[in-house]
Amino acid sequence: MSDQSLTETIRAAMKAAMKARDKQRLGTIRLIQAEFKRIEVDERIEVDDARALAVLDKMVKQRRDSAQQYTDAGRTELADVENNEILVLQEFLPAQLNEDEIIAMIDEAIAASGATGMQAMGPVMGQLKPKLAGKADMGKVSGLVKSRLST
Repeated sequence: MSDQSLTETIRAAMKAAMKARDKQRLGTIRLIQAEFKRIEVDERIEVDDARALAVLDKMVKQRRDSAQQYTDAGRTELADVENNEILVLQEFLPAQLNEDEIIAMIDEAIAASGATGMQAMGPVMGQLKPKLAGKADMGKVSGLVKSRLST
């Protein structure tokens, strides 16, 4: 990515989608913009890259949950809409880490904190969250941390 912020990148992508008359992509990008605007108004802050990543990550998670519910209910056309939105959202997120990379980071965090047992779950997750924001599904990370701490 260039030296422009994530919010600027998303703004530029919105303009490109408008010019290309890509209604689906534009709709998803407008949802992102609306969420940023809501945060800026409610919290009286400007959305920085870290917060933007957290918002995008949350939006992807919500859509995964919705897509799963639609699929379970046999509503594949609605699941497809959610999955298409996920694809657009993921364009703005950093590349996802694979499981081996995540486990290496978990082991590093456990070693750094001297964590043993499940009571160390919070501190280990606290170390990992900023490093993995937008790069991994935190639900999956949580499960991996539990399995590493219980061995």
